[in-house]
Amino acid sequence: MSQICEHAESIKEKGISPKTNGCEECEKEGTNWVAIRMCLTCGHVGCCDSSIGLHARKHFENTNHPLMIQLPNKSWKWCYIHEQYN
Repeated sequence: MSQICEHAESIKEKGISPKTNGCEECEKEGTNWVAIRMCLTCGHVGCCDSSIGLHARKHFENTNHPLMIQLPNKSWKWCYIHEQYN
């Protein structure tokens, strides 16, 4: 059973926009991604855990920004702390 995620409840999506159109680190490295995610704290765009770089997860590990949203259609959010969809 999923617990209520206070991170999802406290973050307001309005005003947060993607800093790049694709995974920032993959673009610099010249690698491909499977899918991208946007940090709901700062707008960083990173690749998903199915991608080689795992850049969205690494962004969380480096910043402790807990919540990201799936791009481009924003159909779900993921909390890295609770490891659950919101």
